[in-house]
Amino acid sequence: MYLLLAFLLVPIVEIALFIQVGGLIGLWPTLTIVVLTAVLGTWLVKSQGRIALGQLQNSFQKLDDPTEPLAHGAMILVAGALLLTPGFFTDAVGFSLLMPPVRMAVYRFLRARVSVAQFHMGPNSTTSRSHPNRQSRQSDIIDGEFEEVSPRQTPNKPSGWVDGPDQG
Repeated sequence: MYLLLAFLLVPIVEIALFIQVGGLIGLWPTLTIVVLTAVLGTWLVKSQGRIALGQLQNSFQKLDDPTEPLAHGAMILVAGALLLTPGFFTDAVGFSLLMPPVRMAVYRFLRARVSVAQFHMGPNSTTSRSHPNRQSRQSDIIDGEFEEVSPRQTPNKPSGWVDGPDQG
């Protein structure tokens, strides 16, 4: 429902802003502002994206939780899409998402409302031994299904894939 409202309200707000700004400063200055914000936004997205990618790679190298750098990267991606969309409202939201304090506030807001049941990193879902602060978790539990087969239900002839007692 929220997505439907966004798809209905955002274009209406953008059209109203174009009419207001265009009436105040004229057509060509309005179009110039829209093009310049797209160019500036692209440059900012590129630079912020490099920083976020570096933070993500750093978290992978340290085997830290990559949730925060991934969330920042996703918000930068959304900011880029908003900045490439012509409009003043979408540009304002896009530019605000490029500011690290705003992204951090959005991340905290979302983190408080999303719960992660389980998180594992590293080979075989255990932590690396090179980190003494982390506890190594190895489990002897293997999840699977089985079916008991009585001797009467065993076929007399092997399948052909293995050597059976009759093929000796």
